[in-house]
Amino acid sequence: MTLHVNGKPLDLPEGSNVAQLLEKLGTGAKRVAVEVNKELVIKKEWEAKVLREGDQVEVVTFVGGG
Repeated sequence: MTLHVNGKPLDLPEGSNVAQLLEKLGTGAKRVAVEVNKELVIKKEWEAKVLREGDQVEVVTFVGGG
């Protein structure tokens, strides 16, 4: 299936979830926010949130500094 991650197409196997997407992207679970179709998906729901063809996903990594 193809979905859009941060505006770019990405192919994933059917039935993939948010946690699997983050693993494929090489994004650690710390300091990351995920939004699917403009709805925030909290960390404890990453395993349960199954992605679908055409989903719009935004992955934001927080960077500390001062």
